[in-house]
Amino acid sequence: MATLPRHQRVVIALSVHILRSGVSRCSEARVDVAEVRLALRCLLPHCPERWPLVLYWDAASQPNDIGRAQGVTAAFNGIVRQLRKAGRYEEVTPS
Repeated sequence: MATLPRHQRVVIALSVHILRSGVSRCSEARVDVAEVRLALRCLLPHCPERWPLVLYWDAASQPNDIGRAQGVTAAFNGIVRQLRKAGRYEEVTPS
């Protein structure tokens, strides 16, 4: 697979960062906010399967704290797994 242009890698990394932030906040409050929706939309062309993106958005609006946290976390893991499997995302760890 060809390497993605830098701007696409940046968009993917920022989108994952926004969704990860949503995971960390979702146990206290709903995270169905504009930046999450935009991040999900930016990742849509890079995820072969749409279900984790839809699950994230649906879970983000759940009124139940536990259900919301479980759904958002599971969806986030599915999104990252798909991106990695497609060769679209690699986590960079600071040295």
